[in-house]
Amino acid sequence: MAPTRIEESQVNSTAEQPAEVVARLRTTFRTGRTKPVSWRTGQLRGLRSLLTEHGQDIAAALHADLGKGEREAFRTEIDFTVREIDHTLERLEGWLRPEPVEVPEHLGDARAWTVLDPLGVVLVIAPWNYPAQLLLAPVAGALAAGNCVVAKPSELAPATSRVIAELLPLFLDADAVAVMEGAVPETTALLEQRFDHIFYTGNGTVGRIVMRAAAEHLTPVTLELGGKSPAFVDRSTDLHDVAARLVSTKFLNAGQTCVAPDYVLTDRETAAELEGALAEAVRQAFGADPAASPRYGRIVNERHFDRLTGLLGSGRLVVGGAYDRTNRYIAPTVLADVSPDSAVMAEEIFGPILPVVVADGLDEAIAFINDRDKPLALYAFTESQEVRDRLVAETSSGGVGFGLPVAHLTVSDLPFGGVGESGMGRYHGQYSLETFSHRKAVLDKPLA
Repeated sequence: MAPTRIEESQVNSTAEQPAEVVARLRTTFRTGRTKPVSWRTGQLRGLRSLLTEHGQDIAAALHADLGKGEREAFRTEIDFTVREIDHTLERLEGWLRPEPVEVPEHLGDARAWTVLDPLGVVLVIAPWNYPAQLLLAPVAGALAAGNCVVAKPSELAPATSRVIAELLPLFLDADAVAVMEGAVPETTALLEQRFDHIFYTGNGTVGRIVMRAAAEHLTPVTLELGGKSPAFVDRSTDLHDVAARLVSTKFLNAGQTCVAPDYVLTDRETAAELEGALAEAVRQAFGADPAASPRYGRIVNERHFDRLTGLLGSGRLVVGGAYDRTNRYIAPTVLADVSPDSAVMAEEIFGPILPVVVADGLDEAIAFINDRDKPLALYAFTESQEVRDRLVAETSSGGVGFGLPVAHLTVSDLPFGGVGESGMGRYHGQYSLETFSHRKAVLDKPLA
């Protein structure tokens, strides 16, 4: 259904001012053209075609921005989003059916039900670490809900931003979907407009700016933030398997993943044994020289590189530690003997450094977690059902994963989102539809 080349007249120009873009999209929404299921499914299929027909273009852009290998680009961004779209397409009509509600006896023969209304014009602001997935998956949810969308890619991933800005108008309704590129001034101008929902993925500092701007128009927001997601390990489990799974998820995208394990929490004896297993797992995953591995990415820019290298002295080096600023390369690094008061434990690392912190027993580990901001995820490797039950019941986090970090966000029927400092709101699957819709109450009481 898509053209094979880009026509100048089809591409939304970033010279168009934010107020003009929002007004144009609001005019489209008011015509009602985005509400039929046929329009929604058509947009989802168009987005799917963009991803499948131009996956190589997107993968090349991701490599230019982040050094992502092609396999990782498809697995974590392109194919991930296609699966989310397919899940929605299969279920959308059922999700949109009115839901009957029981009516109390005093209303006699009245009937009641709820319907999902699209909100209007929504803004999706994406981060740089997964710049395709974390833009297009929320956009898919907003379109499924029948909204018009302004998509704001990250300027810190310029190649991906450009390819999406060029392609999106070719595959989607250009009167209902606009891409606005730019940096802080452009984003600030966008936030001055009145939207019906703002969906932001990024850090808490900018999240607060988004909330303050949204408050001027009483606009609801979804904030997908981050935090220091702990990985609790006890001696009841195979530490070599634990190490392999920690390495495969921590060093994905060179550690620049909001749900990556941020640090390991375990007892002193287990920590000593886990060190060797982690070092071996790094070698198995990336070879003797990770800098030469096509599976290992790069840090997004020099500013983040300098921040991360400043954390390398926070503990005893177990493996890694090498870096090259010219190539924005930091080796997969594990630190031991890390103090809870060290620099690496002060904020989310968001890079390829894994500290191992000692906690003497489950009680101390739970207290350690609860003394800090609520994380986006909590992971645990344990064969004890009692330990699992206590971690779920006695801690608060956006999600919990046993045995495999990160995997919970690939399950479309699970809500994905944070709590407290790690965010507010949720999406994926039906939860995206709910986020970008208003559930309207309807009651019908016959006159006779």
